[in-house]
Amino acid sequence: MPADEAPLQRFREGDVVRVRDDYPNGHFRTPVYVRGKIGVVTRRFGAFGNPETLAYGLKGPKKHVYEVRFRQADIWPDYKGSPRDSVDIDLMDNWLEKA
Repeated sequence: MPADEAPLQRFREGDVVRVRDDYPNGHFRTPVYVRGKIGVVTRRFGAFGNPETLAYGLKGPKKHVYEVRFRQADIWPDYKGSPRDSVDIDLMDNWLEKA
């Protein structure tokens, strides 16, 4: 596989995933408020250069990007809206694991 080619997609629409609960140093594009949270993959966008390494001028394998839907009440415990309210966030493959 060429260095910039992405591996196969690990997730499909409907898969339940957890965002890695990690706080590494450097340039990371995953919002802190969803780290460790569980959501559902709602869309697959394909593979792109990883902005976490591109920010330093480094190249590496492309990463798949997924739209993940989270219940707002799961993210913000004091949320007063409808239990059906959600937020969709685009996340790179390397931040997701099966829940």
